[in-house]
Order: sequence, then C-alpha cells, then structure tokens
Amino acid sequence: MVYRSIGKSLPRVEGYGKVTGQTKYAADLPFEGLLWAKVLRSSVPHARIVNIDTSKAQALAGVHAVLTGADVKDIYVGTRVKDQPVLAYDKVRTCGDAIAAVAAESEPIADEAIGLIDVEYEELAYVDDPIEALKPTSPLIHEDRNKYKNAPKLPEGMSGHNLQSYVVWKNGDIEAGFQKAARIFEHTFRTPLSHHGYIEPCACTVHVRDDGSAEVWPSNKGPWGLRDQMAEDFGVPKEKIKVHIVHVGGDFGAKASLIDVPIAYHLSKATRRPVKLVFDYTDELLAGGHRHPAVLSLRTGVDQNGNFTAIKATIHFSGGAYGSQKANPQITVLGGRRLASMYRCPAIYVETFCAYTNHVPCTQTRTPGSPQVAFAFESQVEIIAKEMGIDALEFRRRNIIHDGDPSPMGEKWNHILMGEVLERVAKASGWKRGAKKNRGWGMALYERGTPEGKASSAITLEADGKVNILTGVPDVGPGYYTISQQMVCETLGLPPEKVVVTFKDTDSLPFDPGTGGSKQTNTSGHAVYKAAREVREKLINLAARELGCKPEEINQQGNKLTGPNKKSTTTENMIALAVKENGGPVFHLTMFEPKDMPKVTGFAAQVAEVEVDPTTGGVKVLNLTTAHDTGVVLNHLTLTGQIEGGVITGFGFALMEENPVIDGKITTLTLGEAKLPSIRDVPPLKTVLVESPTGPTPFGGKAIAENPNVPTAGAIANAIADACGVRLFELPLTAEKIYWAINGKK
Repeated sequence: MVYRSIGKSLPRVEGYGKVTGQTKYAADLPFEGLLWAKVLRSSVPHARIVNIDTSKAQALAGVHAVLTGADVKDIYVGTRVKDQPVLAYDKVRTCGDAIAAVAAESEPIADEAIGLIDVEYEELAYVDDPIEALKPTSPLIHEDRNKYKNAPKLPEGMSGHNLQSYVVWKNGDIEAGFQKAARIFEHTFRTPLSHHGYIEPCACTVHVRDDGSAEVWPSNKGPWGLRDQMAEDFGVPKEKIKVHIVHVGGDFGAKASLIDVPIAYHLSKATRRPVKLVFDYTDELLAGGHRHPAVLSLRTGVDQNGNFTAIKATIHFSGGAYGSQKANPQITVLGGRRLASMYRCPAIYVETFCAYTNHVPCTQTRTPGSPQVAFAFESQVEIIAKEMGIDALEFRRRNIIHDGDPSPMGEKWNHILMGEVLERVAKASGWKRGAKKNRGWGMALYERGTPEGKASSAITLEADGKVNILTGVPDVGPGYYTISQQMVCETLGLPPEKVVVTFKDTDSLPFDPGTGGSKQTNTSGHAVYKAAREVREKLINLAARELGCKPEEINQQGNKLTGPNKKSTTTENMIALAVKENGGPVFHLTMFEPKDMPKVTGFAAQVAEVEVDPTTGGVKVLNLTTAHDTGVVLNHLTLTGQIEGGVITGFGFALMEENPVIDGKITTLTLGEAKLPSIRDVPPLKTVLVESPTGPTPFGGKAIAENPNVPTAGAIANAIADACGVRLFELPLTAEKIYWAINGKK
C-alpha cells in the first residue's frame, strides 16, 4: 500500500531543539527558591554503621537540611520489591550506598557539607559473585528477605540465603530429550557488570508543599509508574503527586525506577522548598542502573543429524545489593525465557537464580538478560556445529523454526520469517566468501515480539488549523514523537507542519505505560492512532453534512474529502468548522486497551567479519551485517537509527564494556574508564530490512529497539573463534584474553 506519510524518513520532531541546545533536560530547569542536594555514599561494600556525625555539616552556613537513615527509618522503596532504604540505617550493602544527604543554597555548599560528615564503620565480609553468594557460608546481605513488601516467593524448602528470586521456564520432557541425544555438549559462559552508558546522568527536582502535595521534574521514562511508586512508598495519595514529563537524555532501561527521587523528596519535605539532585558520573557508576553480570551453564543435546533434542540452562545473575530497580513481578532477569526461541527443540528447561551481591544494584538493560543469554547460546551453537562437522549457517538452517513450528517454550506464531532473515543476512554479508588468514566469520540469531498494553492519548483541533497531539510519552531518543505525528498526518491527510506533539504531566492524561520494552508504538501509538481515526470520523460527519451526503459516501484522498456529487472540501476546512461550532479548540481524549492482537514476533540475524592479530590478540571488526524482520517500516530514518545504535551497543558489550569490582569497589568511575564505543571504534554497518505487512502496531510495524543489540556479542565471539581457533567464554572479548588463549593453546 502506498502511504503519504508512513514509511517516509521524516526528520525528528524534537531534533531541532536538541541540535540547537534549546531542549531542556531535568538538570537544566530553573526554579525559584531552589536548594541543591548532594549525597554521601559508602566507601566500603559491606559494613555496619556504628556512628554518623553530621554536626559540622548542619552548622555550615547555607545548609538547610541534613538527613541520615535515622530520619527516614523503615521507609523502603522499589519498583516492585521494596528492599532498598532511602538512606542506609543500620548497615551498608554496597560501595555507593546512600548514607546521608544534604540540601543547601548552592551546589558548592552542599558538596562542602557532605565532606564534613564523619561515618564510623564496622566492616563486614562481602561477596560479589552470584554463585558464591548463594552458598550458606557466604556473608548474609539481607537478614530477612521475606520482610520486604513484594519479595518473590521461593519454592518450598529452597534456601533464601542471598537469593533475590528464583524462576523456572520449561516445556517438554527434558530427560527424554537428553536420552534421544547422540551427543551432549556442556559449557559455561560469563558476562560482566556494565553501565547503560546514557550521557545524561540521573537528575530530578522535587517540591513538597505545605499541604503535602508534591511535584516532580525527573529524568524518568515512566511518569505514571513513578507517581504510583511514590504514592505507595511514601504513603501519599497519588492524586497529590504530579510528575512532569521531561526530555530524557538516554535510558536503555535504567530510568524507570525511583533512583534519585526519594532522597530529593525527603529533603524537600524537610525544607518545603524545591530540591534538585543531579548525579555526577561517579554517582552514576556507583548507584545508577547497571546490567546484571551472569554465569550461564548450558547443557544441550543433539541427534546424529545435528538437530536439537534438549536444552537445559542454569543461569546465575548477580543482582547487586537490592532488587528495587527491577520492574517485573518475578524480580528476575527475563532473558532466559527466550533462550533458543528461534530454534526447534522439543524440550527445554531454564532455571534462573538472581542473587543479592555486594555491588551496585542492577536493573533492566536494553533487552534484559537477552544479550547475556544469546552470547552464551549462540556461541555454543557454533561450538556444536564445528564438533559435528557442519557449517554454522547450515546448522542453523536445519534447526530454525518455520510456519507451524512451536518455539521451544511452546509458543506458536504466525508469519515466521526466521528463514528469510537468515538467508538475507548470509547473502548480504557474503558469508565466508574470500576467506583469508587470521580472518573469521561468525553468526548469531535472536527473536523478540512486540509487547502490548493500554495507553491514552488526546488530539486537539486548534483555532489556527493545527492538530495538537497530547502524549504521555517522555522522549528518550527512539523517535516516538515523529511516529505519532506521521500516524496523525496519514489518517487526517495533513502535512507534518500542521501536526504538533506536546507533553505535560500526569494530570493531563489518564495513563501512559512509559517508554520501555519496545512497546511504545504498540501501546501509545495505538492510542494516538485510535484518537486520530475517531477525530477523522467526526470531520467526515461534518463534511457529509456540508456536502449533502451520507458519511459513508465520503471518499478521502489525502486531505481532500469528496462526496458522490463530486463536491468536495478539505480536512482543514472541517477543522475550522469544528472549532467554530465548538466555540474554541476541540479536545478529544482516547483510551486504548489491546484485544485480539496478532500472534507474531520478530527475528534478527547478524554476521560479523573480523581480523585477529595473533601476535597481540587485537581484534578488528571489518564488517557487521544485520537483518531484521521489521513488519511495515513506519519511518526509515528512525528505524535504521535504532538498528545502528543497537548494533553499536552490542559491539561495546562484546569487546570493551566492563565495570570491574576489585576489593568490593567499582574501579571505573568515569565513562571514559568504562570504555564506551566511540565513532572511531564503529565498523562498517550493513542493514537488511525484511518487510512484511504482518506487525501488530498501527500500519503493521514491529518492535525494533531491543533486537539489534542482542546477537552482536555472539556473532563477534564466533568470528574470533573462526579467525584464530580459540574460543572465549567470557566477555568482554579483549585483546589480552585472546592473546593468552592463543598462547595457552600453543
């Protein structure tokens, strides 16, 4: 179908403001009577707090409040499980735990006051490995996990020693599957602790007024969720909390939880003045969101032809000191449920342990758990293929699912395009053509659907003839505002300059689910599309009245509305008429709730071509080719931007990103030390789009944001093994590891 707006590479709605510096983020917003907050953080990973002396800080001129755990005792916060104190009271559980907070007239005064607080510790033994943490002899981090609200229940008889959560996903007869196997392969893989790498640090301003009402201006992607969390954790009716929607300077999963808001809230409550708290990057790396380190043990059976018969995975995630930042009810990392989901396998058993450990709390990170899981399983796929003497591409051809095949977990989808995606990536990459010494090829696959959910949106027909979209979606970077504009343009037949996008606060709309999980276009997008269609219906009714015909007789071509008598009018004329008859702007609110959504998913395949210097272990990624099952592409510019950004995220996860914990302390306290990819690191990227009108979003699109970053580490690891003959089982894939693996092999 030919569209006027959908599928076009329209520029970003918010782009001009960003590139000219006019866009305001949470840290930029001015407030009258503002106080600045700073936080004193623990310098040790695990200790009892013997004494805190704040007298010098309280006496400093310009200081308005100093809080310790004693002032907010028994107030625990969390997105689901409420296991994190606002300020540590009796003990600290990670290096970076918030111990005290100050509100002062200026940022320098607050900084000085923090330096005047003395803390006496009784240090305790610590543990930062998830497998060690679950042993009964390891230091106990939380004395009674079951006292926390929403703490996940454990199977009867299972020890809760340092265990945040335990989840099993299974399908089929696993023992029978292994009995049918001609060969069984067992391997263990590890992935590191790493930060999300967003450029804007966490920031917020909170103003608690004399009547107990509160306003919040946060760098947060889920305003309604934040409001509801605050109401629950602080005992305030949610009607008394207003969260303002603010541009977010990058997120990748971390900015859905409270993080910095509780401290700013309680400082404002103590002073009744607006309090701004802005993390620096040391705060971020000590207390901001991180990806879960993982230990993944795989046991996989195949028959004599290389077909999977059974897959068993035991995954240990290191959850950090608190589970408070996890959004799912199980308080776990969900990547395990998609292990091998694009392959046929009659039996699968995946158990996931998430452990309390003495390091920074971990949270959902772009496709939570899936990059770790895909690195491990896709590495093992090529190990098995090599051992069986089958080319890696051919091995996948034998095992991938097609229409009619269930996934290993028993899910059944329509329009399965894994085969086409696989063939397209192989062709576009030139799979293993022109092989040279020290060069290698690697491949990896992934599957992920498009989540659904309810949302609200509103459209206002303005007196100047423009259409105003009111959304509850914070801008975190993917380009949703542009997509929503295109939907309205397409539906009403208007040019982009006639359609504007605005956002306000949690009082302006009933609900929005927030950005995350690759669901925005399939939730909030459906809400705005529904609103646009309902507004179009009103305008067509007006046009029918003016043209002397029935509404169903009106033919719409772009903005032109034509009756059977060849008389016509325009959308713009009907907007002007609607506003005139209403005596002012026409406001139309819509709620969307999903039902009967198509049972489809999306597939991705990547191929990496690398060159390894055997004398140093240095790796150069020569090419990265990625193919995606996209549905209908709504905007080529935003879609390819998401793909390329995701691939670079996966590239960094594969080769360089790591926040090592030594002696219980994170050693990378700047983003420079944490080694994010820069533009000079990025290899040539080739993107292949496999389009089809099968997606669940308006106009048939599919999710894209969390697909491209997942297969990359597996593809690069496989290419390195192909190039130099050594297999690495731990990320990142550094030159040092490759060098010692080569020399160890020699």
